[in-house]
Order: sequence, then structure tokens, then C-alpha cells
Amino acid sequence: MEKNDNSQHSIKHVGIIMDGNGRWAESRGLDRSEGHRAGARTVINIMHAAIDAEIGALSLYAFSSENWRRPQDEVQHIMTTFDEYLEHEISAFLKRGVRFRVIGDRSKLSLKTRFLISQAERLSSSNQGMLLQMAISYGGMDELVRAVRKFGQSGGRAESIEAADIEQHLDSVGSSALDLVIRTSGEQRLSNFMIWQAAYAELYFTDTLWPDFSTEHFQQALDEYKRRQRRFGGVSA
Repeated sequence: MEKNDNSQHSIKHVGIIMDGNGRWAESRGLDRSEGHRAGARTVINIMHAAIDAEIGALSLYAFSSENWRRPQDEVQHIMTTFDEYLEHEISAFLKRGVRFRVIGDRSKLSLKTRFLISQAERLSSSNQGMLLQMAISYGGMDELVRAVRKFGQSGGRAESIEAADIEQHLDSVGSSALDLVIRTSGEQRLSNFMIWQAAYAELYFTDTLWPDFSTEHFQQALDEYKRRQRRFGGVSA
């Protein structure tokens, strides 16, 4: 029998699978790159809405490890948009006290992108506000593999490994488990997004494409979360 937990409806950590940029652009007769630019503008709006809602951490699935298989010109447009985002929007992070972090395999990113990431992380490292995590070149299974390898490299032994050991070596170490995962565009799956952290997250799916996802849509998702009974699989006596 599952154990109900109705006492914790505060939202500490929200994850969003930002899907539908390409379809948004194509439906308007635009190049897919325009969809990614529009999606970047939505990121800024939702970041501010999350801060206003007093969310502790916001994790955004920006570019998966599988996305490298997309056409090279589209990948280049996505990375260029991300670079521009880091160059021009860092002041918005700093003004609102956001701590910025990227999770994922940085080895595949360009030197410029890695520099901009490191700069944004450094400039915001002393901030005390919301944690904004961007998942870039990221896959949940890859993250778990990296965590286990780090555990072994630190001298850990396979027979003694526990859940806490995995958590201490995740890319997202220090952030809480996900309370709510939102996915836009009508797809209803996690697509390898923070699968460890989402173990007991509530899932919210919407048909709205990411560039059209407004602060009102975001608030609707938060309100739906608060109406739910969270269940953590515990066995009652």
C-alpha cells in the first residue's frame, strides 16, 4: 500500500523538458533556428516567473546527448543561440541573484561555449537565489555512468556503493530531487532527463509548444502540482 504525503506541497525543484521549438517555427513557415531563438526568449520569462514563485531550483533540458545526431546546421544554430544567451542574459541572472550551473558532458562543447559557461558559473557562484541548471549535451543515463565512474575513481568499492554515493557524484550534486517535471509540445515521456532526480517527481504534460509557453502556463502547472497527492511508494504499517 502506498503512503500518502500531503504535507509537502512547497515546490523546491522544477524541471522542464523544453520541447517544440522546431515545430513552432515550421508551423509559421520559419527556419527551425527561429524556433530556437524564440525558445530562448521563453527561458528568460520562465526564469523570472520561477523566481517570483520562490522556486528553489529550475532545471531546463536544453540540449540532449542524442541531439548531437540532428543536422549539423541545426546543431550549430542551437549552440550559437546558447552562446548569445550566455553573453547577453548573464546580467539578468546576476540582478536577480540566480546561481547558474550547466550539467552534462562538456567535452563535446566548443571552447567558446565552455568559456562562457565557466564565466557565467563563476560570476553567479556567490549568489544566494534560485539555482538555474541548464542541461546541455546531457543524458540521464550518461550522468549515472559518470557518477559511478567518479565513485570508483575516488576509491569507492562496488560492493559498498549506496544511493548517497551516487547522489554525491551526480552532475547536479547539491540540488534537491525534482518535485515537478513539465514537458511541453504534447509528448509524454522523460526522454532521459534527470531520471535519478525524477524518481518521485510529479509529471505535467501540455500540448503548448515551448516558444508559446507563457508565465500563465507555468503557473497552471504549479497550481496543478499543488492539487495532487504525492505518493512515495512507502509501505504503511
